[in-house]
Amino acid sequence: MKIRTYFRRSIAITNEHGSWVFLLSPLIIGIFIGETWKIATLYLIIAALVGFLIRQPASMAVKVYSGRRSRSDLPAARFWISVYGIIGLVMITGLIIRGYGFILYLVLPGVPVFVWHLWLISKRAERRQIGIEIVASGVLALSAPAAYWIGVGSPDPKGWVIWGLIWLQSAASIVYTYLRLAQRSWKEIPDSKIRLRSGYRAILYTTFNLVFVGILSIWGFLPPWLPLAYELQWLETLWGSFVRPAIDAKPATIGFRQLAVSILFTIIFILTW
Repeated sequence: MKIRTYFRRSIAITNEHGSWVFLLSPLIIGIFIGETWKIATLYLIIAALVGFLIRQPASMAVKVYSGRRSRSDLPAARFWISVYGIIGLVMITGLIIRGYGFILYLVLPGVPVFVWHLWLISKRAERRQIGIEIVASGVLALSAPAAYWIGVGSPDPKGWVIWGLIWLQSAASIVYTYLRLAQRSWKEIPDSKIRLRSGYRAILYTTFNLVFVGILSIWGFLPPWLPLAYELQWLETLWGSFVRPAIDAKPATIGFRQLAVSILFTIIFILTW
């Protein structure tokens, strides 16, 4: 009975499967661009994973205290908060011992965002919050410079460039996903003006990303073929906005398609860097 009380998947692991890509994509990009694999890289991976996972039991605990969940969920929530917290502290200690304590500064922006998220949960207002999702994706993207800095051995300013580029893609991905979810309620494909009005924000984000990265590549500040990674999301957004709106599409179908785009972005980014 006690084992089932604590080992509950719904409390230990988030059910927001699409959010994993916003952690893993920056982490993988940072590792590959950093080129060198170290034991500290493993510490970072584990620390990033438990830092991401701890959100679920913490959210459940807040829901219990705000009356949204049964108090029977509280022991499991406390257990997993403790497990993830202890593992995280051990990994952070390993990073400090190996001389990478400067990476811990990247944790600071995540604290107010995490508190903000828990506050929204306590107010039953965490759903459909595109603003905090974009900000949170920027926090998760900090794993890219962290992994890159471990690889090169120092806080190279290029890490901030990598972080900014990844955040641009994450923000565009989130806005586009919200567009696709909104299209599900359409009864039929509307005329082009309505489709443009509905998709203008997603088109604006992806067009800006492509043009911005393209200009910097032409000027020599970024690798010449890097815009190809952003062209993928731009083409996907045009296709989803005008050619094939997601009428009656299942959320899982939308999520898996965008996951595929994000995976391809990660691969192209690494190959063209």
